[in-house]
Amino acid sequence: MTLPRKKLLKDCSDPKAIEPLINQADSLIKTWQPSWSEFVTAPIREEVIKLMAPLEDIYWECDGGHPGAERQRMQCLRASSHNIYPAKKAPISGIRMEGNFLFDKAKSSDFLESLKSLGLSSEQLGDIWTIKDRGAQLLCTPEAALKLDSRIVFIRDIQISCTAVEPIELQLPFKRTAKKFYTIEASTRIDAIASAGFGLSRAKAVKQIHQGLLRLNWRSVIQGSKVVKPGDQLNLEGKGSLKVLTIEPTKRQRWKIELLRE
Repeated sequence: MTLPRKKLLKDCSDPKAIEPLINQADSLIKTWQPSWSEFVTAPIREEVIKLMAPLEDIYWECDGGHPGAERQRMQCLRASSHNIYPAKKAPISGIRMEGNFLFDKAKSSDFLESLKSLGLSSEQLGDIWTIKDRGAQLLCTPEAALKLDSRIVFIRDIQISCTAVEPIELQLPFKRTAKKFYTIEASTRIDAIASAGFGLSRAKAVKQIHQGLLRLNWRSVIQGSKVVKPGDQLNLEGKGSLKVLTIEPTKRQRWKIELLRE
């Protein structure tokens, strides 16, 4: 079997991000040896799986280090051997980044920028989440963990100590019990949906959108007027995720929206 490389790259949204995964699949076909990718974003992961779905002998396993991880590593396998050999976990390490943010709160993006300043690439880093006012925790490649272990870094003027640990030792992000509910709204604007779905005032929802804390289908949104549709997923930092299940007009020219919050 030969991969239709040119067609796959032509049809994809981000050739630079997807080409290494096509190379990975191509190598599997030639050598039969499975391998793990670096960390990829959720949109890229979903697009690669969809792009290669017609190739029946290729199967992808994904692992981000914890259930529901957004950024994951991908392993390309022969579909014919998938049910024969037990799945192996991806090589992933954990890092604790500890510091006192009691009077100067930081976001996950602040920690990401600090890590990049050390020469780490986003492909070496998995999910990053804050731990109240005590710092953050993250998942990364073992190579990145070796570079970070025992390092002292700064976010603004706050000193951060980095410690490598096993992923099982991390305090994983809180995962809510999935809950379906309905809301009646005057519009299907994203600020209205975020306000109702995450239990925020409209003003606070707008503020968080303008701060870049809300993502629609894994991509940042800064315009509250963006209209959502069934199937869309919203992620708000620190608040979990929200999926739009159905949108139906009411007799009073409003919208009945079914949401799934996780």
